[in-house]
Amino acid sequence: MTDDVSLQKRALRAELRERRRTRTSTERAADETQLTKQLEILTDSLGVTYLAAYLSTPNEPSTRDFLSWACQRGIKVILPISRADGLLDWAPYDASEESEDITGMPVPTSDVLSPMTINDVGLILVPAATVDRSGMRMGWGQGYFDRTLGSMESCPPVYAVIFDEELVDSVPSEVHDKRVDGVVTPSGVVRFS
Repeated sequence: MTDDVSLQKRALRAELRERRRTRTSTERAADETQLTKQLEILTDSLGVTYLAAYLSTPNEPSTRDFLSWACQRGIKVILPISRADGLLDWAPYDASEESEDITGMPVPTSDVLSPMTINDVGLILVPAATVDRSGMRMGWGQGYFDRTLGSMESCPPVYAVIFDEELVDSVPSEVHDKRVDGVVTPSGVVRFS
């Protein structure tokens, strides 16, 4: 059964990567503007002063304008840095210099903080390949965020950032996969109960 689910996930991830890769620059620009607005609305509605997020890669829904907005508003932002042991460290972000971690993901160049730092934030924004209407998130297969969320004693709201068509009726899932509290897409914020 788990092998079947793993194969289903692998095939779905490949399809979603290709869909993201072939988005037009016009689609990307429109999505980026709307997504930034929706992320700002969510952050304001929750009264967030400290958040954990991630720097988007070129094919992902863009978080960069939002992160700049958050920094300009005085909201403390931390971003993940992947470790070889499969866990995440965190580093403060100020919308300046970037580097890459061991997985090739963009990361800030500031001093690394403890993995426990995430316990202090009021909102966590995570990447996802797709999310279903029950809140089940399917990531990109590395498990970093599932491990992090699964290890937290008390978790603040967790929202996945995806394109509109990536909110679907169901996704293949395994026992280690974690649900999210909602999604943020270019057309709005969806909260799950």
